[in-house]
Amino acid sequence: MRMMPATSTKLGPAACEKDAEKLEFIEEMTTKADEVQEKVLAEIMSQNGATEYLQRYKLGGATDRETFKSKVPMVTYEDLQPEIHRIANGDRSAILSACVYVAGLDKGKGLYFLFVKSESKTPGSLPARPVLTSYYKSHHFRTRPFDPYNVYTSPTAAILCADAFQSMYSQMLCSLLDRLAVLRVGAVFASGLLRAIRFFQLHWQELAHDIAAGRLSSKVTDPAVRDAVAEVLKPDPVLAEFIVSECAAEDWAGIITRIWPNTMYLDVIVTGAMAQYIPSLEYYSGGLPMTCTMYASSECYFGLNLRPMCKPSEVCYTIMPNMAYFEFLPLDAAAGSPPQLVDLADVEVGKEYELVITTYAGLYRYRVGDILHVTGFHNAAPQFRFVRRKNVLLSIESDKTDEEELQRAVERGSELLKPWGASVAEYTSQADTTVIPGHYVIYWELLVREGEGGRWPEKEALEACCLEMEEAMNTVYRQSRVADASIGPLEIRVVRSGTFDELMDYAIARGASINQYKVPRCVTFPPIIELLDSRVVELHFSPACPNWTPHPN
Repeated sequence: MRMMPATSTKLGPAACEKDAEKLEFIEEMTTKADEVQEKVLAEIMSQNGATEYLQRYKLGGATDRETFKSKVPMVTYEDLQPEIHRIANGDRSAILSACVYVAGLDKGKGLYFLFVKSESKTPGSLPARPVLTSYYKSHHFRTRPFDPYNVYTSPTAAILCADAFQSMYSQMLCSLLDRLAVLRVGAVFASGLLRAIRFFQLHWQELAHDIAAGRLSSKVTDPAVRDAVAEVLKPDPVLAEFIVSECAAEDWAGIITRIWPNTMYLDVIVTGAMAQYIPSLEYYSGGLPMTCTMYASSECYFGLNLRPMCKPSEVCYTIMPNMAYFEFLPLDAAAGSPPQLVDLADVEVGKEYELVITTYAGLYRYRVGDILHVTGFHNAAPQFRFVRRKNVLLSIESDKTDEEELQRAVERGSELLKPWGASVAEYTSQADTTVIPGHYVIYWELLVREGEGGRWPEKEALEACCLEMEEAMNTVYRQSRVADASIGPLEIRVVRSGTFDELMDYAIARGASINQYKVPRCVTFPPIIELLDSRVVELHFSPACPNWTPHPN
């Protein structure tokens, strides 16, 4: 096979020979997708064949695809909870996995707001933290070799600082000091980048003062962060005056390109639930392109966007067959029939599937919960558009709240209305991202039994309902509220009596069947949100943060 020149590949021109090798690797993997998948599965089964979980299915040492499919069932997180709890409680035996892992762009810099999150510990003393926090704290990240394409304005010490304010302040300050070298601006999620912009809007005066004086704010107390910033912070009254001139009028349109004028694009995830942030990013960036480079989750890396500069609405990901063993559950399968999983190479263009993975780390036929739409193929590897998370109603950042969890929260909050002789007659919700940080909005239509001694709940009672609902949310939500402030206080909007009847009338007028109509538990359609907001009689916010206790580092 004739090798292409280093500067030219099937995917387009490469910047250097090293990049050309990476592009050729992608071509090789996607051309032999089914063959690679078979090899990946055999490696996973060989590596983990002696685990308690796989021994349960009496595979007899087999590593082939047919035996695997016939004997190992498809599972969800709930199915694996007993095994996960054993691991969390300290069981070190080979339960799921046989081994555990333990600890032009080259001419400029990337401004990436990267953060670790506070962590807790399981009863068995294992750290419980998001996968990116594990990566940033790893030896691999902290001692990563120099790469001209991945030079950050943020010092590593600032990224590793668990205090959200100190980390954000020092990262923002360093990015301003190096503003002319910044060629791309990003964060993991679109919501994270918007949170950084909001932080700049609130603290630009303090930042300008520090730059003018050449001294870091006393609010930053972490010694490692102070030492790292001291290496680059010198008095610069000209830069400070520039920041004041750009911000004093509080005109934030195009602020990214005004402050960091050489920025070529934004590097953020804007697919799925993050798509709601696209208009705000366009406003703040002056219409810069937005790139979504990869598709991944805590369980596994899945694929790459081979056209990273495409429009957000056109983003599709090519599944890399060497990352895990992939299967797909068709969404159009006949009701009641046993699920027939489809191999990676056999999915059909135009159809939607739920992603099912088998990983080296010990997940077997695990339903990730992502719904994907097949848009085409690159060589023999399918390309997918991310459609949505299965059953997820509300999401601001990394939080994911489904209908069952929301129902439990509403039930728990509404218990506080009983002393008033009141109850929740109907409810729905939305993830409000018109403010930063975004927050959950729950619309309540109340029923007050006035003839039975009931009375309208007071402000403090409804605020307590907000907090009680937050206490019922999952740990990721509560961490985002308490440790990261990436989600704002939950809000109850009380609507007048009869609002949900009007909502049904609106749906029927648009063609819904009166016999099959159900109140939507989450709304995103602007006219429906406008209808609900026009009927609001009271607004109430959670008066405090819910309980969430980090493990001290």
